[in-house]
This record gives sequence, structure tokens and C-alpha cells, in this order.
Amino acid sequence: MIRVLFIGDIVGKPGRKVLSSLLPSLKEKYKPSIIIANGENAAGGFGITPDVADEIFSIGVDVITSGNHIWDKKEIVEYLDRERRILRPANYPDSSPGKGSIILKIEGGERIAVVNLQGRVFMDSIDCPFRIAVKEIEKISSEARIIIVDFHAEATSEKAAMGWFLDGRVSAVVGTHTHVQTADERILSERTAFITDVGMVGSLNSVIGLEKEAVIKRFLTNMPQKFEPATKQLKLDGVIIDIDNITGCAINIERLTLPLE
Repeated sequence: MIRVLFIGDIVGKPGRKVLSSLLPSLKEKYKPSIIIANGENAAGGFGITPDVADEIFSIGVDVITSGNHIWDKKEIVEYLDRERRILRPANYPDSSPGKGSIILKIEGGERIAVVNLQGRVFMDSIDCPFRIAVKEIEKISSEARIIIVDFHAEATSEKAAMGWFLDGRVSAVVGTHTHVQTADERILSERTAFITDVGMVGSLNSVIGLEKEAVIKRFLTNMPQKFEPATKQLKLDGVIIDIDNITGCAINIERLTLPLE
């Protein structure tokens, strides 16, 4: 059996603090075969830098996925071409820096593939994530039975559609981007694990990880505000997914929400 720990969107320095504090105990308790985390908001709440990515890897994360904020910090562009463990969505143009998928060999020799996709509903109009998903899966399925998809999307309908579209083709479809953990984790009919959104690593006392006062003022005035990651009532959201290493089918998915005490 292969066990995957998938951690929700890390929001700024507070999120990295939580990750550093809680990941060692999570590793001890669950003994995951691979740890995946979405890091597109890990630097100041928007984007990621090489130093921040290196910090997250040093804490124990094996693969960093991303989404629409991957380009927010210009320093990351060159890094994406030399560090294959950080992904940008595969449905950006082929000429974009970095890659949208990776195959890792874990202890014991098993190969696990991770694919990163971005939705289009209420988001930038890039290539079709459904068609690109098929292309990526065809490219990697001969090398890896276990395939984990991070679908970074806004609309729950688009995420649910992707889950059913890939049911039986991949081991898991995990939604990211909204920072609000959903209570619909389940194994679909063809044995693919699914959750609409895994949540975030950051402040519960916030608006999706950001200081609530500035966000509320933006809604009230429609004027630009400086958003900062919130620092109180910190927590970590994630899922544990157990997968049959022979068939690549999901066995169980468990939702996690842990406070930083």
C-alpha cells in the first residue's frame, strides 16, 4: 500500500510556520510514502520564491504544486526550469517555464506521478484542463500506476466534473485554490479518491488566510488594499490517501484539520 499526504495551500510565513511545526508529527503518525503540498501562496500570501520553495522542501515536502499565482514572483521563473519538484499547471502553454507533471521513485522502487492542472471557470482562460489531463496521463501512465492530480480551480462544478472525468484513470483528484476545506472526501465508483478542496495551511481567523480587515475594506470600497497573511488561530488542512500499489486504485481518503497549539 502507498500512503499519500496531500497538504492544502500554504499561505505565507504563518503557513510555513505551521507546516514546520506539524509535519514531523504527521510523518511519525501516518508514515506517508510521499508528501505533496500546494505552495503557490507560500511567499507573502501570493506566489512563491526559490528560497521559500527550498524551505518547504527542507521541511519534508516531496512535491510542490501550484496554480494561478505561480508567476506572481518573477524570481521563480528560472527556478522552475531547474527544480523539477515544483510544478506549474500543465495546461499553460508548452513554452511556459517548468513542467506540469513529475514522476518520482519512492522508497521501495514504486513510481508515483503527480499532475498539476488549473481550472478555467472564473479564472484565466488557458488550455482545456480536461484535454490536457488526458495527454499528461497518456504520457506518464506507462511509467507510473499511481497518479495524483492537483486540480487548482475555483468552481466546485468544474472540480466535480474533473473528478468524474478522471475516475478510474488516476488514483486521486485533489482540489485546491479556494482555501476552504470541503466535507465531500470519498472514493468514486471506479476507485479514484476525490475531494473538492483540501483547504489551506494558515489562519482560521482570516479571509482565506489573509488579514480580514483589509479584505473587508476591499469589498466595502472596491479600492486596492495591501493584503497580508493572517497570524492567529493557525491550522493545517490536508488529506491522507491510501492507494493499492498493484492496481493504483484508491482504498481510503481521510480528511485532516489540525490546529497549531
